[in-house]
Amino acid sequence: MNVDATRGRVLTDWRPDDSRFWASTGRAVARRNLWISIPCLLLAFSVWLVWSVVVARLPAIGFDYSTDQLFWLAAVPGLSGATLRIFYSFMVPIFGGRRWTALSTASLLLPSLGVGFAVQDPDTPYAVFLLLALLCGLGGGNFASSMANIAFFFPRAEKGNALALNAGLGNLGVSVMQFLVPIVIVVGVFGTIGGEPQILADGSRLWIQNAGFIWVPFLTLTAIAAWFGMNDIADARASFREQSVIFRRKHNWIMCILYTGTFGSFIGYAAGFPLLMKTQFPDANALSYAFLGPLVGALSRAATGWISDRWGGGRVTFWTFLGMIVAVLGVLFFLPGGGSGGSGNFWGFFACFMGLFFLTGVGNASTFQMIPEIVRQEVPRLIPDLDSNSSRVQSERESAAIIAFTSAVAAYGAFFIPKAYGSSISLTGGPEAALWVFAAFYAVCVGITFGYYTRKGAPVPC
Repeated sequence: MNVDATRGRVLTDWRPDDSRFWASTGRAVARRNLWISIPCLLLAFSVWLVWSVVVARLPAIGFDYSTDQLFWLAAVPGLSGATLRIFYSFMVPIFGGRRWTALSTASLLLPSLGVGFAVQDPDTPYAVFLLLALLCGLGGGNFASSMANIAFFFPRAEKGNALALNAGLGNLGVSVMQFLVPIVIVVGVFGTIGGEPQILADGSRLWIQNAGFIWVPFLTLTAIAAWFGMNDIADARASFREQSVIFRRKHNWIMCILYTGTFGSFIGYAAGFPLLMKTQFPDANALSYAFLGPLVGALSRAATGWISDRWGGGRVTFWTFLGMIVAVLGVLFFLPGGGSGGSGNFWGFFACFMGLFFLTGVGNASTFQMIPEIVRQEVPRLIPDLDSNSSRVQSERESAAIIAFTSAVAAYGAFFIPKAYGSSISLTGGPEAALWVFAAFYAVCVGITFGYYTRKGAPVPC
């Protein structure tokens, strides 16, 4: 390793599965990188989905947009974030985890400042808001590179829990944002520097610009911490061509489907939850409760990684999808016009959605635990000529690339779920059609999980 393994920026000798190395040096270095990575990822999620709260306030400050236009603004960051994840998936082995984490975190200053300035001008065109929503997708891209980076640092026995912590506590950024933004927009946090408030019809004042400005100091600090406190791993370096082997791996594409069912649901529900509550239950104070859904999902992901390490990711994923079907049916029952009565039942609806968020978190952890195990079994079969060390290195590279790539595909849920709500409401008058499609997709995921990973004699048991 470098002269000092705990300080060297590039780790030239990294053997986390060597128990002596891990105990003497590896664990401390890996944990330092993890605990810097988490706040960077948390802020990335905060910026990525900030429009889920901002859109609900735009009509109050003079922006006259239709419901479908508002759902577009909530959905567009998911589209750009998911697309950027495809490219971010391969950046850590090319540029190094430390350098890429610092630069990608600093890039979020652009949409944060842009949102802060744009909402202060009532003449800001809708096209500008769409552009800023697209730029917020930079935060969505960060997840792919962050997870790929952390996957390199930990041994197989602890990888599931480490990834669950990074992702779960990072996912908390959605909840933190949905809790914090409604507070800071009613206070002149930055004084005259932050701009004048918007005066509402009832005479009250809002500082919507704080929804963007509040992240600027934190992004600056975490980008600096990543640059000076994290490490690059020499063995993790690989060209795009070396990583692109995953596109020939059948299980890469299967796990894309399953992770779309878990993380795609989590991020899509988080993006559309505030506006869905506001449209279906207008008398409920939606922004006061919206943060609880992502909070439950993020905490359940962080807290349940060990379950998959112990009982098997495939088994946990199978039961999670069954539970999600039941939860969606509950949401349908409590919607206005559902089985609970004409006006619906807000608290029943809310409770079922909390169940959905909880299950998406459990499934997020379990599907990511499955990937390294699947690759560990598949690489020796697909490349039998590799010795044990080369097989381990190849497995680590493929696992990291698949984790990142599946997260890219799944992130499209942040676009499709809010857009499905908007389209369903426009075409049928309610979100029920979209929810039925989601339930059917989960049923497909149950069948895939059972057929490939959990049945007796499954091709890759895990």
